[in-house]
Amino acid sequence: MKVVVAIIKPFKLTDVHSALHAIGVDGLTVYQAKGHGHQKGHSEIYGSVEYVAHYLAKLRVEVIVPEEQVEVVVKAVADAARTGTTGDGKIYVQPVDSVTRIRTGDRDELAL
Repeated sequence: MKVVVAIIKPFKLTDVHSALHAIGVDGLTVYQAKGHGHQKGHSEIYGSVEYVAHYLAKLRVEVIVPEEQVEVVVKAVADAARTGTTGDGKIYVQPVDSVTRIRTGDRDELAL
């Protein structure tokens, strides 16, 4: 099993959720996040005061899937989250040693 983690722009969440649902991935976890990559934040002027935002609002989306489904999930998320502009985000994959469904006690593949 693997956890696929995607850092995406907030307005792309609905697209990512729909893409995952379309390939049969129903469970996901979403966290609010802040950060920056190459764009290094941005500055805006409100009235006569310049406001510098060093960290931009992002979402962290996590899904746990069987190893054979990883590439399909990565492609679906990448296609759904892509705008073609700087700051679209990143996707990374990490191993998962074990999963337990709390309600039933099911473990690993049965818990997905």
